[in-house]
Amino acid sequence: MHLTPLDITVVCLYALFIFVLAQLVSREKAGHQKNSQDYFLASRSLPWWAIGTSLIAANISAEQLIGMSGSGYAIGLAIASYEWMAALTLLIVGVFFLPVFLKNEIYTMPEFLKRRYGPNIQFVMAILWLLMYVFVNLTSILWLGSTAFSTVTGLTQQNSLLILAAFTGAYALYGGLKAIALTDIVQVTMLVLGGTVILFISLTHVSGDVSALGALHGFQIILQKVPNDHFHMILHPDNQHFKDLPGISVIIGGMWVANLSYWGFNQYIIQRGLAAKSIHEAQKGIVLAAFLKLLIPLLVVVPGIAAILIAPGIRNDQAYPTLMTLLPPGLLGIVFAALIAAIIASLGSKVNSIATIFTMDVFKTFNKKASEKTLVVTGRITAIVALIIAVLVAKPLIGGFDQAFQFIQDFSGFFTPGITVIFLLGLFWKRATEAGALVAAIGSVLISTVCYLGERIAHLSFVAPHTGVSSALLYLSNIPFMNRMGYTFLICTGLAVVASLLQKPKPEAVTVDVTHVDYSTTTAFKIAAGAIVAILIALYATWW
Repeated sequence: MHLTPLDITVVCLYALFIFVLAQLVSREKAGHQKNSQDYFLASRSLPWWAIGTSLIAANISAEQLIGMSGSGYAIGLAIASYEWMAALTLLIVGVFFLPVFLKNEIYTMPEFLKRRYGPNIQFVMAILWLLMYVFVNLTSILWLGSTAFSTVTGLTQQNSLLILAAFTGAYALYGGLKAIALTDIVQVTMLVLGGTVILFISLTHVSGDVSALGALHGFQIILQKVPNDHFHMILHPDNQHFKDLPGISVIIGGMWVANLSYWGFNQYIIQRGLAAKSIHEAQKGIVLAAFLKLLIPLLVVVPGIAAILIAPGIRNDQAYPTLMTLLPPGLLGIVFAALIAAIIASLGSKVNSIATIFTMDVFKTFNKKASEKTLVVTGRITAIVALIIAVLVAKPLIGGFDQAFQFIQDFSGFFTPGITVIFLLGLFWKRATEAGALVAAIGSVLISTVCYLGERIAHLSFVAPHTGVSSALLYLSNIPFMNRMGYTFLICTGLAVVASLLQKPKPEAVTVDVTHVDYSTTTAFKIAAGAIVAILIALYATWW
């Protein structure tokens, strides 16, 4: 694949435009120095369209465009459950979680934990989130993004990593969340445009007819020629990928744990909602994001399935870059710019959240009298350090995985059950205490680690002779990770409840109001939510 001068011009114009726009929209009024609320929460002034598009731009990056397309190539349409169930999760977040966070003017998720439980859980969770964001999420976005960047440009992957990291720094460090969120409408427009082009090209290539009818015919050909199991939303136990998507668990099991944690309690995502003008503005943005989530599999997963007929035998995560080789000059530049938009938007959002958590929950804890200027500078330095670390460790951590999207889900699953328990109990059970929260957080990591390493532990010389123990460990290691998250969530909930009941509550330590909260929604929100639920029922009924 080679970029023509026209493609290079398109990409350069996009990069220049988005960089200049980011600097313009993040400017402060004359005489006003940017403070921590301006930098980390966009002055709490984001409109609904910025919230909705920014949620999608933050979420959809290389792991969706490349990783999910690769999983579509390997698994099929079932991988779309991550997107479609997310739409329903977003509605729950908008109705039950954001009203609490906005009423209490929360800055970060660890801050909520401090005000609900106490300072110890704040620090523990801040460190866990920072480790996960830097060593799982940020590194995977960089690695998968550099894979496509290298494929298209011909540069080495290491140079591609450096270019993406450097541009992210230039784009996001000065303006903070305002620069990121207010330019994300451009990024999402590019994403949808690029995804539509790839979908059309892949379908018409299958049919051999470059027209709208040719695209429809191409889809019919895919339905006929691609193995039938690629069009089942609910995988059966005999499917070779059942361990990745274990049947009904995607609807009523462990996927809820992952989704609630990601969309409801993840600083990287929820920060857009925290920066809203009002709760109703945030809810309108949530609805926009939910509708866009219904669209994503059409633009990402279907082309991955089409690649089975176009390029059989390739490595899974090469599906999307391979489809890009079919594009003519000009269109390749647009799709490549869209891919860069996805990568840069997610990288910018991620480093901003890392900077927010480190500055407000770690640095400020030990430097309570730090000035607003110091906090902003600390945030910028943290973002730079995070990018440098991610560049250095991306290949060792991610390079050996054939399906990087599954890597992200698997290792995030170490933390998500405990996170979900802590927040749900904190939001909806007055008796929950800090001891219960700490037990859930630590228990989640320990249980998940034992399950993940169960086979290796079972074969250790001092464990193997104990047949019962080794058999139990082998059984645990073979539990699909999504089910593992579900079981871990239930166990950690029980442990947290017991620990909370054993600890005397300290009402004076709770400074967050979780009782006097208005959960009402507008009629428009109810109608939109009903439409989303109806579409989801139709989708699953069709592809069950």
